Amino acid sequence: MPSESTLAATPVLRGHYSDASITDKIADIVLVQPAHWGWIAGLGVAAAFTLLFLVAISYLLAKGVGIWGINEPVAWAFAITDFVWWVGIGHAGTFISAFLLLLRQSWRTSINRFAEAMTIFAVAMAGLMPILHLGRPWFFYWLIPYPNIMNVWPQWRSPLVWDIFAVGTYIIVSILFWYMGLIPDLATLRDSARVRWKQVAYGLLALGWRGEARHWHRFDTAYLLMAGLATPLVISVHSVVSLDFAIGNTPGWHSTILLFSGFAMALTLCIPLRAVFGLRAFITARHLDNIAKLMLVCCLIVTYSYLIEIFMAFYSADPYTIAMTMNRVQGPYAPLYWSVVLCNVVVPQALWFAHVRASPLSLFMIAIVVNIGMWLERFMIIVVSLHRDFLPSAWGMFYPTFWDLATLAGSIGCFALLFLLFLRFLPAISIAEMRKLARRLPRRA
Repeated sequence: MPSESTLAATPVLRGHYSDASITDKIADIVLVQPAHWGWIAGLGVAAAFTLLFLVAISYLLAKGVGIWGINEPVAWAFAITDFVWWVGIGHAGTFISAFLLLLRQSWRTSINRFAEAMTIFAVAMAGLMPILHLGRPWFFYWLIPYPNIMNVWPQWRSPLVWDIFAVGTYIIVSILFWYMGLIPDLATLRDSARVRWKQVAYGLLALGWRGEARHWHRFDTAYLLMAGLATPLVISVHSVVSLDFAIGNTPGWHSTILLFSGFAMALTLCIPLRAVFGLRAFITARHLDNIAKLMLVCCLIVTYSYLIEIFMAFYSADPYTIAMTMNRVQGPYAPLYWSVVLCNVVVPQALWFAHVRASPLSLFMIAIVVNIGMWLERFMIIVVSLHRDFLPSAWGMFYPTFWDLATLAGSIGCFALLFLLFLRFLPAISIAEMRKLARRLPRRA
């Protein structure tokens, strides 16, 4: 299999791929090595933006959503754009971990752990955005059906109710799937730790794991079942988010296609991770190449979606849909549309070339461009479709305020902070799965 040939060629495992060498390389990042200056610098920047996020949320709670640039007719803007963008990012982690596990793709072993963490943190950011957009977010629990003396029940025709069930289920299953895969590694950290509080902390989290045959049998069965449960959730959550728009009568929302942008974020996180922590032996050029190919496939699907949306607009002969399409191309937001085409269609075509996929710097830059382009695409779908209603008298423009930008930048900072803390306190690569994969390789002299 590709993963085995890749693993055999790695410098750490060549010739002496023992359990001890794999454990030491990964676990030492958490237990022994001092904090890298790159990690400290990243943590400082992420903490500063997280503080900005907290200030923006506090001011929002005090003043209301009027601090944002939303108006009539653009009642949805940055918050909902951020929501859809974060949901798209979260799905790549589940695809890498659950989909590829069910397809028996062993090359996922080196990247599934941090991809799952990316999913959890991204979905957490996504779930926060509709709550902040409620106007009175402290009453968010009204969206949940629970017995109450006021007989205040959710409006089941509201997309907000669909979202809370879809996103809530998704994040619960993602956390369980992630934590279940962590249990053998937590036991390894418990046994390897030399500090008492770490032994106790990792021991409690390991839930008494001893690595017995019956433990592994139950673990493998439950892990596979969780992967089977998480896989359809990727489809269902994205379908619910798409239905948020599709049930409306706004042109531009009827055929909304929201694809993952998470492979670009996976590359954005993966490349600095392997460089800062010296994990090139585990996250090899083959892994970067495979993620880049998956990103290229997604970008081709996005390109097809753009073309078929334009075709269907004119094929339907609906004057409002045609007007919406032409407004995107040559209206006041036309630079936004062409930026989306550049970022999501033109730039990723460089991934056809092997020498580009072999360059971590090139992949990192392309991933950043795609992340920007996918956010702009969400903004285009939401805001550009809203700003010109059926009547010219209802037309209006949206201009973001400082607090719109602070909420977006702050959510990215909070996501980065959570991810950096994860890297410091938990193994970014599955120790147990790497050891299991290494045992299948023939020993070399």
